[in-house]
Amino acid sequence: MKRNFAAGCLALAALAAAPSAQAADLGLAPLYKAPPPVSTAYNWSGFYLGANGGGGWGDSHWQGIGRVDLSGGLAGGTAGYNWQFGQTVLGLEGDVDWSGLSGTNNSALCPGGACGTSDTWLSTVRGRAGYAFGSVLPYITGGLAVGDIRAMAPGLPGGDASNAGWTVGGGIEFALPGHWSAKAEYLHVDLGSFNCGTDCGGAPNQNVSMRDNIFRAGVNYHFGWGK
Repeated sequence: MKRNFAAGCLALAALAAAPSAQAADLGLAPLYKAPPPVSTAYNWSGFYLGANGGGGWGDSHWQGIGRVDLSGGLAGGTAGYNWQFGQTVLGLEGDVDWSGLSGTNNSALCPGGACGTSDTWLSTVRGRAGYAFGSVLPYITGGLAVGDIRAMAPGLPGGDASNAGWTVGGGIEFALPGHWSAKAEYLHVDLGSFNCGTDCGGAPNQNVSMRDNIFRAGVNYHFGWGK
């Protein structure tokens, strides 16, 4: 009887100790920490250099003669800097392009189409404002435009002037692997007018104006990316 009672007590003690041992084993189990979330945000901030090229069309008005239709290509270099605040991207960009925009007037006042206007170079300094969707940045832009207006007339000296005007437009830029991005943009450029006078065959106040519509594509190298 005593032996059976002692055996029963030992069995109950063993059963009571089993959950405690299992709890102790669970307490010694290694703890695993979840990895930090991976950020998918893209930062456009920093300085960049690039190249651009494209073409355009426009018009030049000669006072007393009429309209000259313009078309041609452009190519040049770009430099800029971006600041990003959340998804808003603000920037300042400048460029200098060789320009082949030109055209002639075929009216009776300019026989043989010899009255013409051309723009041999174009430069802009613009602000940019965009909203980033990760690696895609649509933007609007506007600012100062400076270019060379050349007027040619048959048998006359003609004239030229470097004029300051304005430009406004928009575009979209895509981040590429590494430090590169690609963009496409449209700009409307108004360089105003200059007085060519009797050198262009008109009255002393003969004015020649120029307005262009430009489509360009380009690539930029961003120095701050990847750091």
